[in-house]
Amino acid sequence: MMETQTSSRKNVNVRRITIIAILSAISIMLSMVPFLGYIQIGPIAITTMYIPVIIGAIIEGPVVGMVVGFIFGATSLLRALTMPTITSFPFINPLVSILPRVLIGILAYYSYRLAIKVTKNVYVSGLVAGAIGAITNTIGVLGMLYVLYGERYAKALGESASAAKKLIFTIAATNGIPEAVGGALVVSAVAVILKKSKN
Repeated sequence: MMETQTSSRKNVNVRRITIIAILSAISIMLSMVPFLGYIQIGPIAITTMYIPVIIGAIIEGPVVGMVVGFIFGATSLLRALTMPTITSFPFINPLVSILPRVLIGILAYYSYRLAIKVTKNVYVSGLVAGAIGAITNTIGVLGMLYVLYGERYAKALGESASAAKKLIFTIAATNGIPEAVGGALVVSAVAVILKKSKN
């Protein structure tokens, strides 16, 4: 009995490590390919890199989601250092580039589990988790950016310091809505595929 439990734990750990490795590799690849990971529109970037984080969380739980989120954040920080733009400076701070991305894994997982419990529907739960994960990324990053660098960020874009709140809100709406819709659709489709593969 003890040997069976030990073997089962080892299999779970190997599976988790494998999924972390695959999703982290996808995240790194997305960060390196123009118009895939970061879609640059002027000084603003719309990202798809939150999607592997959410998928990792709903497949294997919040810890896996957090690890993949950390990789996402680390690539964002590295990008700010190696390919800087006029608005890259906040992302050198891990509180902006890494912390919100780690939180994606936690909130996506628990929103998925809650939605499954309430709706009993994988597709709807995937929509919820995808949207919540994307919104966590948008609000987390831009919220930290506003608190720590709001006025400086506004000035970098040629706006007055007093316009910082309106500017950040506009960016949140511009980025957040398409990211939330995209995340919801992609994650729900993946959730349904995974459900079918388990049956």
